[in-house]
Amino acid sequence: MLETRDLTIRFGGHVAVDRVSCAFKPGTLTAIVGPNGAGKTTYFNLISGQLRASAGTVSLDGHDLTPLSAPQRTRRGLGRAFQLTQLFPNLSVLENVRLAVQARRGQGLDFLTVWLHHRELLDEARALVERVRLTARMDAPAASLPHGDQRKLEVAMLIALQPKVYMFDEPTAGMSVDEVPVVLDLIRELKAEGRHTILLVEHKMDVVRELADRIIVLHMGQLVADGDPATVIASPVVQQAYLGAAMPEAA
Repeated sequence: MLETRDLTIRFGGHVAVDRVSCAFKPGTLTAIVGPNGAGKTTYFNLISGQLRASAGTVSLDGHDLTPLSAPQRTRRGLGRAFQLTQLFPNLSVLENVRLAVQARRGQGLDFLTVWLHHRELLDEARALVERVRLTARMDAPAASLPHGDQRKLEVAMLIALQPKVYMFDEPTAGMSVDEVPVVLDLIRELKAEGRHTILLVEHKMDVVRELADRIIVLHMGQLVADGDPATVIASPVVQQAYLGAAMPEAA
């Protein structure tokens, strides 16, 4: 479904992502791991269109997305949640989700259509707010929510877009121990549906082990390992690059 070929970006003389080629299938969850500065979020930004590649391509369902902007890629089916939440802070929880539902339906400027379908839009938005366990905060401004609830709201808005590809960049970052299970349960539910491609950047290895079907490892912008979680985590290159262990000396 989603594929990158020789994806590269240079900032001056620094190569932040270096010829990364990888394909991601529907019904799978791939964790992207690596040390700080490895290029994980930059790779995400190249896929979703926040950054323009210096070389290489991004394709979805065989269609080249490389020339498209981030909003155009979203309309083609790429859904992205960020490390820092992207919300409408002065609007209520329900209105944030309603706008996402409205955007998916392409009703942004047709005020008559929006009015005629207002209740339908709100009903779908309410169902998503309930799904992320924010019913009690439905009418609260997004800015008033604690960080964990803001992350849940962002996931609700992402689900409202009904993307083919879900991209989660450290979805549990800054959340308390009590808040983490709700977001992880939502990701499990999406994975269980079996039709989405899910990419996850995550530092918590216990989360990676539990959720991932596959792990790819970036180090200094390069793809250095790719495979099932047990094999990848045990590999010497990951022990060195991600966990800081010494590489075994050659005999």
